[in-house]
Amino acid sequence: MKQPSRQARWERRTQVPLLVLAVAFAVAYAVPIVAPDADGSVHRACTHAEWVVWAAFAVDYLVRLGLAADRRVFVRTHWLDLAAVVLPLVQPLRLLRLVATLMLVGRRARMAPQVRLTTYVAGAVVGLLMFGSLAVLSVERDAPHGNIKNLGDAVWWSFTTMTTVGYGDHSPTTGLGRLVAVGLMLSGIALLGVVTANIAAWFIARFERDDQVERLQLAAIRELQQEVRALRDEVSRLGGGGGSSSSGSGGPEQEAEAEAMPAQAAATAARAGQAGLTSPTP
Repeated sequence: MKQPSRQARWERRTQVPLLVLAVAFAVAYAVPIVAPDADGSVHRACTHAEWVVWAAFAVDYLVRLGLAADRRVFVRTHWLDLAAVVLPLVQPLRLLRLVATLMLVGRRARMAPQVRLTTYVAGAVVGLLMFGSLAVLSVERDAPHGNIKNLGDAVWWSFTTMTTVGYGDHSPTTGLGRLVAVGLMLSGIALLGVVTANIAAWFIARFERDDQVERLQLAAIRELQQEVRALRDEVSRLGGGGGSSSSGSGGPEQEAEAEAMPAQAAATAARAGQAGLTSPTP
């Protein structure tokens, strides 16, 4: 069996620790927004924690780059990872660190084979709702004409924006707030498409399994019909030969064959039923 590469082994070993760091980042990002009146040391500790998490993902990218068999191909196929690592250095805004961390967590989550599509979509919805609410609250709370002043308003706005309902009772007024809104709307449409495609794929697979069961049953019925025709031909042949005999019957061997015909037909029908029962079920 082919052994996994060093890069694959590194990604498998660091999957859980990086996800734990991402949760720590979520807490560090949320505390200053939910509790803006907290002590200054708490805010500084949260800021340091955010940078530590970003540094951990940056180190992870550099290690994977060093372990890659072809570094040029790795950079070309993982350009989103590189952008997420470089993004916070361009302008050290907390919102950019949020976007970068979300991008890195999403990339690493997709690499994990044990993460199923449903789990990933559910996690993406929860994460986007939480981070979208916190991000818009952080930029809209102090806006002169803003109408998103508390966490409840921010969460409600995130729900209506991601579902593309848009009641209009709460809306961002700043440039960064509208940028967050665009990201949430695009993400909501993309996630809705993923869910719809997943449901459609499930129905298609179900119909294909039903069609396969029906094809197996039809094949068994055709086989049974062929055997019945063959048995009828054999009966006709034996009956014709028995007419020339003095006793009017085909003898003991013919009688045994005639008695065995119903048993053969029953066995063929049993095989047809078994073919339908052993076909794949959803």
